[in-house]
Amino acid sequence: MMTEDQMKAIVKKVKLLPLFYHDDIAVCIEIVKALYAAGIRCIEFTNRGPKALENFKLLLSYRNTNYTDLVLGIGTIQHQKEAEAFIETGADFLISPFFDQSIADAAYLHKKLWIPGCMTTTEIHVAENAGCDLIKLFPGNVLGPDFVTAIKPLFPNLSFMVTGGVDTSKENLTAWFKAGVIGVGMGSKLISEEILSTKNYAEIETQTTKALEIINTIKN
Repeated sequence: MMTEDQMKAIVKKVKLLPLFYHDDIAVCIEIVKALYAAGIRCIEFTNRGPKALENFKLLLSYRNTNYTDLVLGIGTIQHQKEAEAFIETGADFLISPFFDQSIADAAYLHKKLWIPGCMTTTEIHVAENAGCDLIKLFPGNVLGPDFVTAIKPLFPNLSFMVTGGVDTSKENLTAWFKAGVIGVGMGSKLISEEILSTKNYAEIETQTTKALEIINTIKN
């Protein structure tokens, strides 16, 4: 089992973090297979449905059998009990849409990486004082790349990811990385309802590959 610092080092190197939820475990597995084939080695499964815990357990089992180098985290953790349940299941890391001290305490107690979501400089300041040095900026479509540019000098010891408002276009990805984020989270813009309804998993692989190619050409 990796330490919190080792997991943090891995996540900080991830430039594209796909995130998704689906009730059907068969669909979940196909999505993971497509993302892995594109080169993804870190995925956020979101806690956004009634089968989140059950399906996450099954995904971890599938990962342990098929993709031992794949890191699986759980997102949209909003309460301490949720954090503890997914930690017990074996989540590699936790992500929340906001800062919550009880979740921070649970993660600290279990030595598990937790990435809080922040939208204001006050929230970022509180998270930093609580020991977080990797912050998710959310929602990105409201904040915009200029927000990142403005706040980075205030928090020189922090690393920022962004979720929401990120798509696969070169212009959008370039704007975020030029602003100073170390990675982007991408959900429906990458794994769309249309793709899922047609079960066109090959398109997920194609779009992910293209996004990674664009990201890898961007010079900060």
